[in-house]
Amino acid sequence: MSVLAYDLGAGSGRALLGHLDDRGITATEVHRFKNEPVKAGERMHWDILRLHHEVLQGLHLVKQQGEQPGSLGIDSWGVDFGLLGHNGELLGNPYHYRDGQFNGMMEQIRNELTSQRIFERTGIQFLSFNTLYQLATLQRNGSPLLGAADRFLMIPDLLRYFLTGEAVNEFTNATTTQLYNPVSGQWDGELLAHIGVSDQLFGEAVMPGTRVGQLRSSISGELGISSIPVIAVAEHDTGSAVVAVPATDRSFAYLSCGTWSLMGTEIDHPAITSESLALNFTNEGGAGGTFRLLKNIMGLWILQESMREWERQGKGISYAELLKQAEAAPPFASLFDPDDDLFMPAGDMTIRIRQYCRDTGQQEPQDQGAIARSILESLALKYRRVLEWTEQLSGQSFNGLHMVGGGIQNQLLCQWTASSIGRPVWAGPAEGSAIGNMAVQWIASGAFKDIWEARRVIRDSFPVTEYEPKDRSIWEEAYGRFLRLTDSSKSQAGSEV
Repeated sequence: MSVLAYDLGAGSGRALLGHLDDRGITATEVHRFKNEPVKAGERMHWDILRLHHEVLQGLHLVKQQGEQPGSLGIDSWGVDFGLLGHNGELLGNPYHYRDGQFNGMMEQIRNELTSQRIFERTGIQFLSFNTLYQLATLQRNGSPLLGAADRFLMIPDLLRYFLTGEAVNEFTNATTTQLYNPVSGQWDGELLAHIGVSDQLFGEAVMPGTRVGQLRSSISGELGISSIPVIAVAEHDTGSAVVAVPATDRSFAYLSCGTWSLMGTEIDHPAITSESLALNFTNEGGAGGTFRLLKNIMGLWILQESMREWERQGKGISYAELLKQAEAAPPFASLFDPDDDLFMPAGDMTIRIRQYCRDTGQQEPQDQGAIARSILESLALKYRRVLEWTEQLSGQSFNGLHMVGGGIQNQLLCQWTASSIGRPVWAGPAEGSAIGNMAVQWIASGAFKDIWEARRVIRDSFPVTEYEPKDRSIWEEAYGRFLRLTDSSKSQAGSEV
C-alpha cells in the first residue's frame, strides 16, 4: 500500500511516496521545494498559498509516476496559524513565528498570570513565539483579523482545509500552542478568556490517525486523479519524527535534529511538575496517546543563518567544505549557549556569536571554520545538558541517544554528540518526520497494529549509523567549562522561567 507524506520544515518542504510490502518500507522523494518567509513592510509572513501550490504539485508528480496513494498526510512546524473568516476564506497570510511584533508579550502574560499558573494548565515550555503570545499580541494591538475570524487553524490544518474543505484541528500541533490543556483534553478557556480570544474559534482536536475528509472534487478533477482520503497524522513534525524513532526499548531518548533540535523521551502522561517548569521543559502531544517530554534547543538554525550571512557577503561556502574547515579548526576555543535569546532573530548571526564570546571573556572566532566549530561543539555540549535533565525529569536512564532528521547528515555533529554525552548515538532515519507521517497513515489503515510494530518495520527498513564516544577526557573538561560559561551568562541575564 502506498501513502503520500508531506513534511514541511521551517526552511524547506518535501513530498515523499511511501510503499509498504512484505520486505518493509521504501520512501521515495517526489517533490522538494523551498519554504522561505516573506517580508512585507515590517511584518514577516509564511507564503501559505505557495505552499498549497507545492502540495498540489506533489500530487501532480505522483500522478505522473502512475501512482494512486491510499491516503495522504501533512506535518509541519508548530505554533503558527491562519484564521478563516465567516465565509470560510483565509484572512491574510499567517505570520512567521520570528516576526518582531511578538517580542515582549510572553513576559507580559507571565507577569499577569504567573508562569506556574500557565504551566499547570498547559505543561508547555515558555518560548516567546508560542501561539498564546501571538494571539495576545494581535488582540492587544487591535488587529482586525480576530474580529473577522470564525476559525483558527494551524499550518497543517490550513493546508488540509484547502485540500478537503474540512476545518479540523489536530492534537499534537494543538498542544504546541500553550493554549491546550492536556489534563482536560480541551482548549483552555481560562487562558483564552484572559487574552480576550473567543474559544469558539477552536474545534475539537482530533487524534493522530483520524480521517478528516478527502480531496475536493475540484482538485481531483483538475489533476485528473481519483479522490484520496486525507489523514490527520501526528501533524507537529517532531511528533511524526518520534513515531519514526527505531527504538527497541520502551524507554528511549531521542533528538530530532534540523533547524530546531528537540530532545526528550516518550511518556504516557504529561509531567507537569515544578521541576519541569524550572527546567523549562515541554509536554507536547504524541501519537498513540503518548506525550513528548522534551526541550526545544535552537539547533542548526544558528549555522544555517551564518551561512546565509556569508552568502549575502559574497563569501558563500558549501556545507561539505564548511564542515571540513570546522574539523580542522582548534577545538573548544569558543563556546556559547545555543538557547541564549541573542541567537533567536535572523541576520548578523556571526556578529552575535562573537559578542557572546567577548562578553564571556573568550576568544572570538574569526574565520568560517572556527565559527562553525564553535556552533557544533556548543550544540553537542548543550545536548548533553538536556539529556541529563531529561533523565532527571523522567526518572529514566538512557544507554544512548537516537538522532533522527535531516541534521544527522552532519556526521561531525553526530560524532561530537556521542563524544559529548559519553554514550552511543544511533543516527537514522534522516527523513524521520516523513516516515513517521507515513507510519501513522498505515496504522490508520490497519496495516500496522500500533506504533511499536511500525517502529520495528522502520528499524528493519532504513539504515542506522552508530557513533561511539571518542576523546572522553577532553570532552569532560569542555563540558565543565560550558556549564560554567552558560550558568554565568544565565545569572547575568536572569532566569529562563
